[in-house]
Amino acid sequence: MSDSDSETMRYSLLGSDPDSPLEKLEKYTGEVDWSYLKRHYQNGALVWVDPALSLTEVGHAISIDDADRVKAWRKSGDLITPSAPHAAHWEESEARFLALVVSPFVLIQPVEG
Repeated sequence: MSDSDSETMRYSLLGSDPDSPLEKLEKYTGEVDWSYLKRHYQNGALVWVDPALSLTEVGHAISIDDADRVKAWRKSGDLITPSAPHAAHWEESEARFLALVVSPFVLIQPVEG
């Protein structure tokens, strides 16, 4: 690999990344369409996050196993496991989402517009 290749490829392991946990999660958040998320829905890994919440904060709470906060969000409806009507609507509307993988889950929020 040449020096120019190493300059354009900025991959690193999460463990060696000097950023804070929230900054790391923010870095790995991206916009995707429903077709990318469909298989995660079919595997039961998709979690819808209310837009009033920070996707990275929810991801962080899950990653550190903050069960009390996650349980409270579930109870209030701020975190839901999408059902068939959700999937059908998103398929039909070609919805786009911000997504964050926090294994084994894929957290999503709708992109407006």
